[in-house]
Amino acid sequence: MLAKKLDNQDGKTFMNTLTACVNKVVKDGYTDTFKVTDRGLYSPAKERYFAPEEVHVLNFYRFEGESDPADNAIMYVIETDSGLKGTIIDAYGPYSDVNVTSFMKLVEDLNKKVTDRDFKPEAPEA
Repeated sequence: MLAKKLDNQDGKTFMNTLTACVNKVVKDGYTDTFKVTDRGLYSPAKERYFAPEEVHVLNFYRFEGESDPADNAIMYVIETDSGLKGTIIDAYGPYSDVNVTSFMKLVEDLNKKVTDRDFKPEAPEA
């Protein structure tokens, strides 16, 4: 599998594998491998659950198989309010896990609301 786009520290875009991306983020401290359950985002390492409002997606990478849509994947790089860092990997597209997709959509929507609420336009100069 190849990533469609991945920005390195120089801002240049290059292709990379899912394994290489996982290795890089683990090296950067994102060591937990999260799972989505009926109770929320689960950390097997800490045996703890997180609600969508406690989860922040710092980045994500999409990977596409060269010829088979079943090879599509997405990796989310996540940090929780408690500072726990890790990843969650799912199929991308028609083969994705409905629970993961729904949970990540809730996280995205909540983060948008916080950003919108925090945005205060400057008053026009008189």
